[in-house]
Amino acid sequence: MNELELKYGCNPNQKPSRIFMADGSDLPIEVLNGKPGYINFLDAFNGWQLVKELKEATGLPAATSFKHVSPAGAAVGRPLSDTLKKIYWVDDLGELTPLASAYARARGADRMSSFGDFIALSDECDVCTANMIKREVSDGIIAPGYTPEALEILKGKKKGNYAIIKIDPSYKPEPVERKQVYGITFEQGRNEIAINDDVLTNIVTDNKDLPQEVKDDMKIALITLKYTQSNSVCYVKDGQAIGIGAGQQSRIHCTRLAGSKADNWLMRQCPKVLNLPFREDVGRPERDNAIDNYIGEDYMDVLADGAWEKVFTKKPEIFTKEEKAEWLSQMDGVVLGSDAFFPFSDNIDRAKKSGVKYIVQPGGSIRDSLVIDAANQYGMVMVCNGIRLFHH
Repeated sequence: MNELELKYGCNPNQKPSRIFMADGSDLPIEVLNGKPGYINFLDAFNGWQLVKELKEATGLPAATSFKHVSPAGAAVGRPLSDTLKKIYWVDDLGELTPLASAYARARGADRMSSFGDFIALSDECDVCTANMIKREVSDGIIAPGYTPEALEILKGKKKGNYAIIKIDPSYKPEPVERKQVYGITFEQGRNEIAINDDVLTNIVTDNKDLPQEVKDDMKIALITLKYTQSNSVCYVKDGQAIGIGAGQQSRIHCTRLAGSKADNWLMRQCPKVLNLPFREDVGRPERDNAIDNYIGEDYMDVLADGAWEKVFTKKPEIFTKEEKAEWLSQMDGVVLGSDAFFPFSDNIDRAKKSGVKYIVQPGGSIRDSLVIDAANQYGMVMVCNGIRLFHH
């Protein structure tokens, strides 16, 4: 099959719409179920590249949760602690496969953003992962294959309309890519730069202690950024992105946005949040919304009389600013990656507040010395790899 006609493009008024191979070859995908749309395919193909590279870089199964052409989360299949299982709503699923653990992490890091996601998996989708996906609000999935039972489970989603795409893992695109804007064709070489340990050797700070597990987290950050709309930064800890700031015009705004998401990830692990007395009839998406309000500045939206009764069996105590600060103070060992250089040291100051100890960025700013001085002040390890990873 050389082309696939789509219902419409980015918006319903944008017709006709299709995906096709300009060289006359067959598409490297097969739609096994549903009718994926234009944006679904953009998410699917970007997400597939991300997880394929994560698997190559780490040797572990990988998953990503895409929304609006940027990842909301990305992770590899490291085991989950009991606390993470609980905040990701998977503590009732028993033992998880590595692939299921990867998706639990990718989906769970920023569940608000992952609502209605498009999933990409590096490996054949197994039953454990399919059962996890089955109960989440998601638009579709791309993977190199599906076990027969997993495929049947996924086909049951969205009243039988769940988009399921199988991609040929051996497919290799042409080295030059093109797109049109306003009728004008743009052409560039594909970004085929390999993200591996070799790009993490230029340590510019006084502290040069860079364990292998941190290098792996740096690779996860960089590969995630490679497929995130720029400007972008990514906070990573223990094999998963915990905060992604995408598409911001100012880098400090990326750092703040992603840092706030990383902070939320940690606050969700606080016993005060873990033990919120939810009503049994409140679903996971509604619980996610309530938690987001409860740990944020608009906590009265969920704690006001007449509001809390809809979600909780009893009114929770306020999670005070002081309690939040105390809980967040324990965060440490976080990796921060940036798709371009940090122009000012304020990014480093903000990163420190979210427990960042390791930074990987291209370098090359006229203020590099100020940025490095700030990292030295906090005892951080900073790698300047000279690689810009803009993605548009």
